[in-house]
Amino acid sequence: VQLQASGGGSVQAGDSLRLSCAASGRTFSRSTMGWFRQAPGKEREFVAAITWSGGSTVYAESVKGRFTISRDVAKNTVYLQMNDLKPEDTAVYYCAATPKTYYSSRPMFYDYWGQGTQVTVSS
Repeated sequence: VQLQASGGGSVQAGDSLRLSCAASGRTFSRSTMGWFRQAPGKEREFVAAITWSGGSTVYAESVKGRFTISRDVAKNTVYLQMNDLKPEDTAVYYCAATPKTYYSSRPMFYDYWGQGTQVTVSS
């Protein structure tokens, strides 16, 4: 399974970005996709997750109300819409996948990882 994350960039506080994660190589009819982020010197942090089949979502408290995770099953792609970005959102964002049908905020729960895309938010 290959996961290709894209859409990162450098923006100002208050701006928006949409990250994409395209899955290829093997697709899961029932699976879970997640987004994590890692800032320099910090541990990888859970951001959001979505179940592929049911579209159930869960968010970290720090992004709730600002970020939205969604998926396009036909395109095997998961998105992370990020609005009202803050400097503390600056990090490398990673998408992750697992064939498990429920979600978790633990990185070890996920079996496949994308390469990461940098998001930089300046004040």
